[in-house]
Amino acid sequence: MTRTGPREDIDENALVVDHAKDYAAGVTAVLVSLERAVEQMGVSRTARTLTRLNQRHGFDCPGCAWPETPGHRKPAEFCENGAKAVAEEATLRTATPEFFAAHPISALADRTDYWLGQQGRLTHPMVVRPGSDRYEPIEWDDAYRLIADHLRKLDSPDEAVFYTSGRTSNEAAFLYQLLIRSFGTNNMPDCSNMCHESSGSALTETIGIGKGSVSVPDLEQADLILLAGQNPGTNHPRMLSTLEKAKANGARIIAINPLPEAGLRRFKDPQKVGGVLGRGVDIADEFLQIRLGGDMALFQGLGRLLLEAEDRSPGTVVDRAFVEAHCAGFDDYAAHMRDVDLDTVALATGLTRGQLDETARALAQSQRTVVCWAMGLTQHTHAVATIQEAVNLLLMRGMIGKPGAGVCPVRGHSNVQGDRTMGIWEKMPEEFLAALDAEFSIESPRTHGWDTVAAIRAMRDGRGLVFMAMGGNFVAATPDTAATEQALRNCELTVQVSTKLNRSHVVHGRTALILPTLGRTDLDVQATGKQLVSVEDSMSMVHLSRGRLKPVSEHLRSEVAIVCGLARELLGADHPVPWSTFEGDYDRIRDSISRVVPGCTDYNTRVRRPDGFQLPHPPRDSREFRTHTGRANFTVSPLEWTPTPPGRLILQTLRSHDQYNTTIYGLDDRYRGVKNGRRVVFVSPHDIAEMGLRDGQPVDLVSEWTTADGTVEERRVHDFRVVEYSTPRGNAAAYYPETNPLVPLDHVAAKSNTPASKAIVVRLEPTGDR
Repeated sequence: MTRTGPREDIDENALVVDHAKDYAAGVTAVLVSLERAVEQMGVSRTARTLTRLNQRHGFDCPGCAWPETPGHRKPAEFCENGAKAVAEEATLRTATPEFFAAHPISALADRTDYWLGQQGRLTHPMVVRPGSDRYEPIEWDDAYRLIADHLRKLDSPDEAVFYTSGRTSNEAAFLYQLLIRSFGTNNMPDCSNMCHESSGSALTETIGIGKGSVSVPDLEQADLILLAGQNPGTNHPRMLSTLEKAKANGARIIAINPLPEAGLRRFKDPQKVGGVLGRGVDIADEFLQIRLGGDMALFQGLGRLLLEAEDRSPGTVVDRAFVEAHCAGFDDYAAHMRDVDLDTVALATGLTRGQLDETARALAQSQRTVVCWAMGLTQHTHAVATIQEAVNLLLMRGMIGKPGAGVCPVRGHSNVQGDRTMGIWEKMPEEFLAALDAEFSIESPRTHGWDTVAAIRAMRDGRGLVFMAMGGNFVAATPDTAATEQALRNCELTVQVSTKLNRSHVVHGRTALILPTLGRTDLDVQATGKQLVSVEDSMSMVHLSRGRLKPVSEHLRSEVAIVCGLARELLGADHPVPWSTFEGDYDRIRDSISRVVPGCTDYNTRVRRPDGFQLPHPPRDSREFRTHTGRANFTVSPLEWTPTPPGRLILQTLRSHDQYNTTIYGLDDRYRGVKNGRRVVFVSPHDIAEMGLRDGQPVDLVSEWTTADGTVEERRVHDFRVVEYSTPRGNAAAYYPETNPLVPLDHVAAKSNTPASKAIVVRLEPTGDR
């Protein structure tokens, strides 16, 4: 029988470490998916959800943003982690007012993130008053009034912070930013600030748009694919099917990553006989086990080698016609590349000259190259420049705006790209703001707002007094946990629009609200009947999502309804935006989107096509580059990399296979051989021996951060177990959010302000046998 009450029996102290896997997916993935789904939802609900997941007349996965298969979709258009994400959202477990009455906040704060998430769906609006240690129920109208009263008391709208998660639909995101700008601020930090902001910054400057230029068919047609700083087997498992097809079409795949992830080795597609009975498909032809922070050096070294190949055979490597017709800055770039020292490149990357030569040869011979990347590239101090160096290589070879070639930043959360398209950004361009103002007869503020890091600083320093989050788990997602927690506790009011209990509910302001919302799987019925929402995937495809499950509580409201209800209370009945109309009929929201958001003309008609529609991308569509030069820009950057100080390691934070972002599905990382625990640190056997440690030894991790005035700050997390693992010497890896406390708030990427969570200087301190 499915358990619907809170779980109290979770043991997180039985850690076992075994051998890492050399393949991803397979039959085990199917069995684990079904086991987790049935455990959370029961047999009937499992059947009703998984058969509708990512189907044309179903609902979009609340996990990653990888596109659905174009045309005829597979019967099972989901992966193991997608099934886990749905099971978490469609669970029959509930966290009711009785649960909160029995669990004071001080007790909940001592629980792990996994335990909190396993308590089930939130069922009622809840409030904690100043001085209280318990959440108690509150009526929706009273909750709206409480928020509006706090916002009106502010000396300026800029004392409020409005965060957005990547699970928010396009319709909710559009209305949320409209509410915020109507109120008078651009303080709109979002989850993109912490992941692909570096990609957006780099691509906007180089090709004129901060989105990827390729589609799934492009990847399938490519003859060379570089996967840099990415773990598709865990973070975007459905991408493996695309890579398998690319391999079948003759593509060569080069994986560039510090860890030899299972998904980069071999893929066993459980929907094929070969994936069930055979050994599957080898994904990577080459594996470049690069040192953390060495990707920029690699791309610069490859740039020099390609130019040398061009010198030996003029006209065979550099696409002169493309460069002369469409690019600016090539001569400066070429001059800079010729001075790159290949010995420094080898030192920074940990790669051999033979590996560099072979990769350069593959690039020179390829006619259709795609470069894919994720947070392994974006979360370094030199992340923007690193991505621009990858773009330089593609521009040199004419690999933008042709079939089977281009840039592919693989986004994480399911609608993080759609949120930005809909206006969730602290510095939206004038074109968007002017159209918004014309549509609704409002006056949007033009002063840029705070991103995530700036918002934490502002709340920490008493300049941000009200915090509202539309989804997500802000405390667990952000860096420097102590600073973030203090920032939220400084607020007069914190508001969390959520589906399930998480860490951000127990770290709160003087007054705090939890507003329970519908999930992607839930049936959404408003005044005009059943409603549909839309999302944008990682490749700019916009499509509909239709929830079908009866909500677990009649007290849940959709994100759209929550925004509209708050707007009516805060802005008054005379406000020019038709909030009640929007709440009752989401088609009317999409009508306004079609007149405001570039590329969304005739939104309601086009989004109802079988596979939706693709937003315009000028470099991809017509080789038009809307940059400050009117061309694609080569960039020149001094070489930066991340050396390891003596006696220290460079730590990267990463996900377990049993989690998605901050949501912990379970305590196993099957691909890396970890079971029943998460507090592990992966270290090379050479470093373990050199530091006088042993495999399995308990340690504390202590990060060291040198401030602008030369002071060394230390941050510490306790009771981790050393795990011998294949990773470059001088590097280490551990799971977040457990290691987020080690990431200094000021340790960010230049230009994008993204936390540099892949480059933390740490030392390991033995804690003794326990």
